[in-house]
Amino acid sequence: MNTQNETDSDAMLRGQAQILQYIYGALDGMAIRCCVELHIADIINNHGRPTTLSELSTAIDSPSINVDGLRRLMTFLVNRKVFDEMVESEEGKREPLYSLNYCSKWLLCDTNVTLAPLIMMRTDPVTNLPLHDRSKKVFNRVFNEAMACTATITTNAVISHYKDGFLGSKGSVVDVGGGTGIAISEIVKAYPHLKGINFDLSHVVSTAPKYDGVTHVAGDMFKSIPPAETIFMKVNLSS
Repeated sequence: MNTQNETDSDAMLRGQAQILQYIYGALDGMAIRCCVELHIADIINNHGRPTTLSELSTAIDSPSINVDGLRRLMTFLVNRKVFDEMVESEEGKREPLYSLNYCSKWLLCDTNVTLAPLIMMRTDPVTNLPLHDRSKKVFNRVFNEAMACTATITTNAVISHYKDGFLGSKGSVVDVGGGTGIAISEIVKAYPHLKGINFDLSHVVSTAPKYDGVTHVAGDMFKSIPPAETIFMKVNLSS
């Protein structure tokens, strides 16, 4: 048999597998979204030990939990290495125990440093609509929570590893595209000699909470930005 044909055949199979992975990859995101909605990571964390399926189903806040569906969900997430699994034998019965790992700890909802809001935003059907209106109240809340969770992670890293970064700054710092202001609030908290300005679109800053030392300003950065001694920008994507 022709070696080249064998090579082409193998390459086509790999290509097919890759395309199928892209097609069904959405299932990974939806499974993780389901995990966040059910607070599975938080339930395991609150138990303080590996947790059985029956303990999970009992703790989930639902009047009609599908235990078989939950079992299949956990099997899928274990296979994806989102959770760890061990099997405990007791009185002839083998029951799986689920525990958190460094991946599933990012799915905790009851903590400040989490990716749960980002997951809820990126897997929200509205996010995938080509012409969605970003000023709509529901999507605005979901999007802002997602941006705030990543801003917390990024800003904590900047402050801890770039400790002298803002010491030389004076006066005010404006965070351009600052969302609801979590990043600039952390900066001002770490460097109280600075005054913070959180600058974003009007429908974003209208929902922003109050922070000590931070002023929210609405506007369009493509037209003008508030005057300040220091300009701070993270990642700004425009579609």
